[in-house]
Amino acid sequence: MGRKWNNIKEGKAKNDAQKTRVYAKFGVEIFVAAKKGDPNPETNAALKAVLERAKTYNVPRAIIDRALEKAKGGSDETYDELRYEGFGPNGAMLIVDALTNNVNRTFSDVRSAFKKNAGNLGVSGSVAYMFDSVAVFGVEGKSEEEILETLMEADVDVRDIVAEDEQVIVYAEPDQFHAVQEALKNAGIAEFTVAELTMIPQNEVTLEGDAEVSFRKLIDALEDLDDVQQVYHNVDFGDE
Repeated sequence: MGRKWNNIKEGKAKNDAQKTRVYAKFGVEIFVAAKKGDPNPETNAALKAVLERAKTYNVPRAIIDRALEKAKGGSDETYDELRYEGFGPNGAMLIVDALTNNVNRTFSDVRSAFKKNAGNLGVSGSVAYMFDSVAVFGVEGKSEEEILETLMEADVDVRDIVAEDEQVIVYAEPDQFHAVQEALKNAGIAEFTVAELTMIPQNEVTLEGDAEVSFRKLIDALEDLDDVQQVYHNVDFGDE
């Protein structure tokens, strides 16, 4: 699966302003996951996955605790989970996942971002079929062979294991997220560089010149929206 891990790397915050936005979005995501089930991650698999992912983004403990306390306090605030699909130039495709307490506002904002940046918002199902839902883990300090042996001993099936960027990336089916996580932790791996349930494209495209510039602006515009949690795409930015 190679460079598809880069789509996750691109989402890592690189400056204080980006970090502030990412942390705020995690606060909402943690609150929603905790409110939908038990606010205890040991009995709430969805919450446990979000918290593991938050660790890889270095989300401050205070933000996590505040979101959990809000959920425990019985807040009546509700959020809808939305997915938008759309197109950029030259075969570029995007999936945009959002959590919102105002559906009309979010739709208007997402539509505007596409329109202003040479994109087109598509209908449901127009793009998603070209992506696969995958669990992804990143591990440092281990070889491909060591990770494979660990997962085989735990009888955990995976889609692929590759060495990349001085780490080992594990791709598995979404329903294997917790099995992979527990197997690696039981083998003494305490930290992950990535622990995601994500969408990866079946095929990638490259963009050049104005098309690449426009597409980068589109991604930035979408990720800057408060309600947008994740942006997935099929463009290979070879310089990253």
